[in-house]
Amino acid sequence: MNGHAVVIAGGGPTGLMLAGELALAGTDVAIVERRTSQVLAGSRARGLYSRTIEVLDQRGIADRFLSAGQVHPVVAFVIRLNISDFPTRHPYTLALGQDQFERIMAGWVSELGVPVYRGLEVTGFTEDGTGVDVELSDGRRLRALYLVGCDGGRSLIRKAAGIEFPGWDPTVSSLIAEVEMSEEPPWGIRYDDKGTQAMGKLEDGKRVGLVVSERYAGQAGEPTLADLSRALVAAWGTDYGVHSPTWISRFTDMTRQAASYRKGRVLLAGDAAHVHYPVGGQGLQLGVQDAVNVGWKLAQVASAASPESLLDTYHAEQHPVAARVLRGTMAQTALTRSDARIDALRETMAELLSMDEPRKRYAARMSGLDIHYDLGDGHPLLGRRMPDLDLVTADGPVRVFTLLHDARPVLLNLSEPGGYDITPWADRVRLVDAKYAGPWELPVLGTVTAPAAVLIRPDGHVAWTGTGDPASPGLREALTTWFGPPAAQPDLPVTAA
Repeated sequence: MNGHAVVIAGGGPTGLMLAGELALAGTDVAIVERRTSQVLAGSRARGLYSRTIEVLDQRGIADRFLSAGQVHPVVAFVIRLNISDFPTRHPYTLALGQDQFERIMAGWVSELGVPVYRGLEVTGFTEDGTGVDVELSDGRRLRALYLVGCDGGRSLIRKAAGIEFPGWDPTVSSLIAEVEMSEEPPWGIRYDDKGTQAMGKLEDGKRVGLVVSERYAGQAGEPTLADLSRALVAAWGTDYGVHSPTWISRFTDMTRQAASYRKGRVLLAGDAAHVHYPVGGQGLQLGVQDAVNVGWKLAQVASAASPESLLDTYHAEQHPVAARVLRGTMAQTALTRSDARIDALRETMAELLSMDEPRKRYAARMSGLDIHYDLGDGHPLLGRRMPDLDLVTADGPVRVFTLLHDARPVLLNLSEPGGYDITPWADRVRLVDAKYAGPWELPVLGTVTAPAAVLIRPDGHVAWTGTGDPASPGLREALTTWFGPPAAQPDLPVTAA
């Protein structure tokens, strides 16, 4: 029986990101993926938001994605919101299909040496308290310390673990497809009482990308060209001679969230933990956020550097983040329909979001730049993303995100050099003495008081801030909480008088 510290079921965006995080931390991780290659049938997510790009920047791979897409200085809460004035190096959405995202991410994961069991699925597992025996579709078994289900909304891992998936049943059904048409359709987006109807030319000038709603009546199974034709006729009065589909997919506004993101040695991430209507394009972003939140924690627990209780902070931090996204997508789902009352509501929302404060608040929410983990009272930075400052060190200039490329925590000392002694954590936490003279600005909050020291977690969130006093309260507690107990120090040799 082959063994790995962590086995990930599912090699989509979330599974790939998680595998990369674990591999950077030196964890033996493997992916089980049912597809024989990374080729994706159809297009799902179509872009990356600011915080997702920042996460990739923290790992030194953002340029790979930026070179493959196009930037647009907006996000949308149904209404388009400009974010070009946001305090980030990436104040834009990157138009990039999920197929391209996965291809680039798979290349990175391959460079990190992560094995992928392709053409296989996890069919079951048993947990015995010390590990998990993972059963594969070809009869093989893998032994792991932990199993992570990144296997989508119908997650077998979630169901087999007995984790409840409460939420709301679907009320809307939509078809998304790439096709050819004999007649030229009206281009653009239209809202009606059935939902959103949209058509646009694809890059080759011949195919059409479309979204069309259909009456929800408990549809199941793979949609057909006939289904698509009927939906087009119902929405537009004609199917425009639709033919030669490259792919057709169906999605609904079913909204559900796992009651727990962890049960024993089994964890969930991405769509296995939460599903929602894709309006707003936050599904991929949320899955990446799950991965970077749990990855370093899982690595520390798997290596015995931290107690297993650290994994409980994954649910505590990410469950509320996803719950807010789900509420937002439910609100946007209503706005994608059209009648006199909804039109009036959409116009009212557009007026409100044209004001600076509401625009910034909702745009920060959609872009992921306002994610705030509740780590207690203190400096406004606590629990928020660390800004990517241009620092000056004894070795020259360096960006904060550059310090996070190896997914290792950083204690950033911005006061007198040598003021902090973290020797008991030196094998886990990097100490950097630096200077920064500019303002500290956060989305929505604006300028905040500059701290004298900052403890930055591998996911880029701030775990502690200090005043410059080496005896600043809470540092040892924060180091222990997030990065394990201090290592035992050797006794000093006794010298003869």
